Amino acid sequence: MKDQGPTIGRMFGAEDVSTFMGWPACSDLQQLNADIALLGVPGATPYPSVGAYCADAPDKIRTTMAGYARTLAHYDFDLDGPLLGHGGARAVDCGNLPFTETNPPGNRARIRDAVSTILNRGAVPIILGGDDSVQIPLFEAFEGHGRFTMVQIDAHIDWRDEVGGERFGLSSTMRRAAELGHVERIIQVGQRATGSARPEDVADARAYGATLVSARAVHRQGMAPVIDLVPTAANVLIAFDCDGLDPTVMPGVMGASPGGLTYWQTLELLHGIAAKARIANFNLVEFMPARDVNGIGALTAGRLIANVIGLLARSKR
Repeated sequence: MKDQGPTIGRMFGAEDVSTFMGWPACSDLQQLNADIALLGVPGATPYPSVGAYCADAPDKIRTTMAGYARTLAHYDFDLDGPLLGHGGARAVDCGNLPFTETNPPGNRARIRDAVSTILNRGAVPIILGGDDSVQIPLFEAFEGHGRFTMVQIDAHIDWRDEVGGERFGLSSTMRRAAELGHVERIIQVGQRATGSARPEDVADARAYGATLVSARAVHRQGMAPVIDLVPTAANVLIAFDCDGLDPTVMPGVMGASPGGLTYWQTLELLHGIAAKARIANFNLVEFMPARDVNGIGALTAGRLIANVIGLLARSKR
């Protein structure tokens, strides 16, 4: 292996680890015994036109965060204390689900089954995608576990009914979520520029009752009005598409556009939700390592995941 020269991991004395920040591994979900379970999902229903362009994202994020494996007891200034706090929260990395690009129905079934098992074992699932299509079976797995508020961070609204005849692809996630009986409201944050949405798709989203808060509105008014939209004590599913961030902090995406959310605006939203509601899931999708620049996107993704984990650990306390 090529010598990478000075690195954070070398300075901190981190050993080679394959799990997120060196967490314990759990290879059998039926034996899961943790409060927080991270699961890599390389893909679900890729469009033939682009393929599974985010399939290597889970491992790339893990590799980037491996250098911080010896810092779990260090002071994290984003969280005002050590990552897992002092409440004894248990976190494990469950590895990656098998993925076959030519078998989308099988991929979706595996995702539903895995997330259902994690929920039944009493853990909060943290999902590393994969493109947006992994979210559809993920949301389906929450049926029977209560009523949920969906908060999506994304440059696009994902309300297409189908693209090229495919109804379970990355442009249809919020429309499919709106069809689920256990999703009672949808709040979408960060829209900007042009995506797959046509005027009729935007009209359908609004007719359903989805609240659309554009990136321009966030930059003008701040994140407090968005946090106010989340009901107190709600169960919240957070769907985080990396292109919701500005490409200066998240260059590794397929649909980059200027004017996105900043890292700190995103943290304000995550911390604000955690302060008034329950984070039932955080899923991060659409990180494309092939488009990343100097590992900036992978690090940003890893730090957002670390913040959610820290917030979940503190909620346990």
